[in-house]
Amino acid sequence: MRDLDEKYMRLALRLAAKGKGMTSPNPRVGAVIVKNGVVVGRGWHRRAGEPHAEMIALNEAGEATVGSTLYVTLEPCSTHGRTPPCTDTIIASGVKRVVAASTDMYPAHRGRGFEILREKGIEVTCGVLENEALKLNEGFNKYVATGLPFVTVKTALSLDGKIATSTGQSKWISNERSRGQAHRMRNESDAIMVGIGTVKCDDPLLTVRAKLRCVNDPWKVVVDSLASVNLSCRLLSRDSVTKTIIATTRRAPKEKVEAIAAAGAQVILCREKGGKVSLRDLMLKLAKRGILYVLIEGGSRLITSALEEGLVDKVAFFYAPKIIGGSEAPSVVTGKGARNLNEATTLTDVSVRRFGEDILVEGYIVPRRKCG
Repeated sequence: MRDLDEKYMRLALRLAAKGKGMTSPNPRVGAVIVKNGVVVGRGWHRRAGEPHAEMIALNEAGEATVGSTLYVTLEPCSTHGRTPPCTDTIIASGVKRVVAASTDMYPAHRGRGFEILREKGIEVTCGVLENEALKLNEGFNKYVATGLPFVTVKTALSLDGKIATSTGQSKWISNERSRGQAHRMRNESDAIMVGIGTVKCDDPLLTVRAKLRCVNDPWKVVVDSLASVNLSCRLLSRDSVTKTIIATTRRAPKEKVEAIAAAGAQVILCREKGGKVSLRDLMLKLAKRGILYVLIEGGSRLITSALEEGLVDKVAFFYAPKIIGGSEAPSVVTGKGARNLNEATTLTDVSVRRFGEDILVEGYIVPRRKCG
């Protein structure tokens, strides 16, 4: 039974993953309905406000739901939101068993869906491929626990840790295959964040440029403490401006802030920290807007600040087989740095992948222990 449960749950997880970059602030959820060893219904949540995965799968299965097993990657919801509670429909459908990967971390839902289903005589099993399901919704779960989005730092660098030459040249350190993967990462994110230095130097579009079946259009967030962004930059062009956010402070000239807003971008006024945008305040404000997955792409000052403020959850470093050298060439992380090795930021759950001659190292930040 366990092997069969895992087989169908893997299918549900693959379906759920199709919602990456699309479902926030909702979780990513997939569902599969099986009867007599045959899949009779499948579905995944596509976007907030649209039907949940269970509802889509139940509709597809039709009358075959009677006596079937429902596999779902997350505990079915039991409260009214934008859509009716899934538990009501599951009970009415005649499903006899529900297998879930993980409990819904949202306090109003946690455990309640399972309880309602059991009270109606439906057998419930939870915890099948739980770790995979939790990782799939790491942004949603972090937001529920902390009010903050899940933050990944992505960068391309040489073997000696440089992200550009001493003259500022950075295109291209990584190869085409690495850049393709980087665009897939953008497509799975709710927002791409860069510092104003990157905008002034590279004038990026921060769009998804990859051949994908479904292309997301993530928000573009520029951290710009004094609103010094050039109004003619590509992020404020007619094609990009509607999903561009300029994060600034009250020290920014009022006239410039008004001009940015008039161009069509959104302006977020943040608290200051050390004379700059408080990244924690910005992250809290982004999460309240439904942005749960943030991809930081640079530059080094922004990456350093995010690490120093303890906001980064994961890193993805694309190492190219190049040695740039030079004391003036920028490194990916600057600042004061660790004085002792036991103060260094460490990673866990590390994976290594090859993209041609490039190497992608990904890992999760190990939270520092608080004293006292």
